Amino acid sequence: MLIRSITDEVEAAIEAGSAEKHLDALRQVTGLFLLSAEGYSGEQIELFGDVLERLIRTIELRALADVAARIALAELSTQLASIKQAPAAVIRRLAHNDEISIARPVLTESARLTAEDLIELAQTKGEQHLLAISGRWWLTEIVTDALLKRHYPSVSRRLVTNPGARMSAAGYAIVLKQAESDPDLAVETGIRVDLPAQQRRQLLQNATEVVRTRLLSRAPPHLFEEIRSAIAAASTGAHREMSRTRDFAAARRFVTALAKHGKLSEPALLAFAKERKYAETVAALAELSGSSVEVIRPVMQSLRDDGVLIPCRVAGLNWDTVAAVLEARFASGSMGRHELAKAKEQYAKLTLENARRLLKFWQVRAADAKPQTH
Repeated sequence: MLIRSITDEVEAAIEAGSAEKHLDALRQVTGLFLLSAEGYSGEQIELFGDVLERLIRTIELRALADVAARIALAELSTQLASIKQAPAAVIRRLAHNDEISIARPVLTESARLTAEDLIELAQTKGEQHLLAISGRWWLTEIVTDALLKRHYPSVSRRLVTNPGARMSAAGYAIVLKQAESDPDLAVETGIRVDLPAQQRRQLLQNATEVVRTRLLSRAPPHLFEEIRSAIAAASTGAHREMSRTRDFAAARRFVTALAKHGKLSEPALLAFAKERKYAETVAALAELSGSSVEVIRPVMQSLRDDGVLIPCRVAGLNWDTVAAVLEARFASGSMGRHELAKAKEQYAKLTLENARRLLKFWQVRAADAKPQTH
């Protein structure tokens, strides 16, 4: 009965033609709805929707020139955006409003907008509306595809930084094209968990060295090795993949046994490296340099060559063995002639004193990083 009474009052307010009465009626109806939104039946919510729609249609005509009317509709959008029981028709009407201050709250937050609603909006509205949709906490591939097809760089950036936005390979193809001239977009895209490995390699192939370096520094632990390998391959223009060994337990035991029986030597390390036995190479280099796998593994994982030279110099290795160790970082492919020549020059200049000092520093740092047990 109360809703019917309000309906009559709204009709009277609309008939009166007063802007103030229209806005006052909108505030009253909205307040009443919000007061008990969770307790209303489907029929009651529909009645509220009919009343609100009538008021919105009336106020929209004035909103083009009336600031107060625009503010009232924007407030309504904000109030209804988080309400699960909000009348769907009202939410859709607000979402379609050309004034972004009115549309943004429901575009960004309202659960009443379906995937079909969002796709239609993505296809028909402007950049600001698409940006608002791109910030929603959850978006499916069919929606992000529709958003990306409009080719707004700002929308692409918003989507790739939104962890709740799922993207398809087709969507990523659009983003990768834009990323060629947008370093920030390239970095944000490269660290996306759902970026297909093939497209990650494509992105890195086209990226500058600055972007590659930034991307590696931002890479989450579970993507670090994949990104590092893709950068290594892209850097040489050849198929070169970094080794991805994670478990060094067996290699440690084997190398420790060799050392115990006096059989761990430079020739043994050279044999491991030439056979691309990555784990054994790391463990053997750690033993021969008086270090640990925890210290050696990070320098072997790095794309830089100079870190590997430090334990090699401490271990007193010949250049042929050093070169083999450098190559052993890769599961496939090899270093270029220019890279090896540069590394050889650096190794020749590296003094034993400096190498020991740096290795000692790494050992202390690795020890400090270990979790303390009590």
